[in-house]
Amino acid sequence: MNGFDTGSTGGGAFVIEGAHVVTVEGDEYADGHVLVRGGRIAAVGPGPAPAAEGVERVDGRGCLVTPGLVNTHHHLYQWATQGLFADGTLFEWLVGSYRIWGRLDAEVVSGTTSAGLAHLALSGCTTASDHHYVHPSGRGDIVAAEVEAAREVGVRLDLARGSMDRGRGQGGLPPDAIVETLERALSGTEAAIDTYHDASFGSMTRVAVAPCSPFSVSRELMVESAALARDRGVRLHTHLAETLDEEEQCLAEFGCTPVEYADELGWLGEDVWFAHAVHLSDAAIGRLAATGTGVAHCPTSNARLGAGICRVPELLEAGVPVGLGVDGPASSELTSLAGEMHQALLMARARQGPGALSARQALEMATLGGARVLGRESELGSLTVGKLADIALWRVDGFGYDVIDDPVVAAVFGPPPPLERLWVGGDTVVDRGELRTLSAETAAARGRTAHRTLMQEVSR
Repeated sequence: MNGFDTGSTGGGAFVIEGAHVVTVEGDEYADGHVLVRGGRIAAVGPGPAPAAEGVERVDGRGCLVTPGLVNTHHHLYQWATQGLFADGTLFEWLVGSYRIWGRLDAEVVSGTTSAGLAHLALSGCTTASDHHYVHPSGRGDIVAAEVEAAREVGVRLDLARGSMDRGRGQGGLPPDAIVETLERALSGTEAAIDTYHDASFGSMTRVAVAPCSPFSVSRELMVESAALARDRGVRLHTHLAETLDEEEQCLAEFGCTPVEYADELGWLGEDVWFAHAVHLSDAAIGRLAATGTGVAHCPTSNARLGAGICRVPELLEAGVPVGLGVDGPASSELTSLAGEMHQALLMARARQGPGALSARQALEMATLGGARVLGRESELGSLTVGKLADIALWRVDGFGYDVIDDPVVAAVFGPPPPLERLWVGGDTVVDRGELRTLSAETAAARGRTAHRTLMQEVSR
């Protein structure tokens, strides 16, 4: 990191008492406590916390305590283009959207980041990975705008600096006018790492190397991106195996499946995660498991675009790290990260019956599973002593929830429960359903302005 402070300072000391505590990684306490000091979890256990001076007491009665949710795949800029091309396939939706996204600039991205991250925080999200791969020339410093907006909201940002260098002229999907050259893509990604990546424990900003997908990126950019990431010690991310169209194109062009193509390019490993991974053979799942490659499961987006249903039970059984992702708001309109637990549960059961996925497995994917996918399981994802105090407190004693005795079932089987409070590194981000960093009204206004500005640009 060079000259940009992205570290977490941590809040004061507080204790949550009387709540149903789900640590995810260990025990579960029907009436438990969580003690936080200096931005980290200091104690977790049953019953009331030991007496301590100078500690804020948070009444958790009627509440469920979980780790903060971890979003492993998003496209924040798409907040400005929700609801468009509603009946298109993935490729049709992309072709229509690219002509709009080509007019993105730093001001628009700042607004979409504010709105998108505020919406995620209000659904219990404390860490979000954003895959931004559209960087039109001469449109301002988009990466800087995103990082600054994320700092204001107060959610941890995993910035997957994306790229595309394969336009229609080279057989790709995006217009030639909005792709980067190989050199510009690599230099822009390296600059993002140099300026914003903070590998320290508790950092608020990480950067990953994230070329968009095999149908918008050259073989050379995929190979060089992997080399850059491993030289700089950061993670690798891309879309893969999302649709049958993609598989057919890979077979026709490369003579292999998407996972085989990724393997050939050196794109499998514990430092890699793929978005979607819907269409996987048993052999592909085995290869992901053997290499420790992760998957970001985006059930609502996959259903909205008719892409299919990810084989999550098989991935989990094989030992593949699996987290949840909302995906872009333009293919997953107003979806909350908490709601993706519900969707993942239903999708798995629609394929394989009620034993396919449990409520607690869905919660684990949204927390510890996501932390593993992002390589932050030593810091995030469970209520474990020493980990960061990224904590969600959910109200499960309200109308309807109060007749479900298991609060985890209440939170996952039904709509997301009201968020009583959300902490990031011990700092309050949401209190009684209201943002305490950037107001929801301000975030919403910025999102509306970004939408109107972008659509006006396109209509010129």
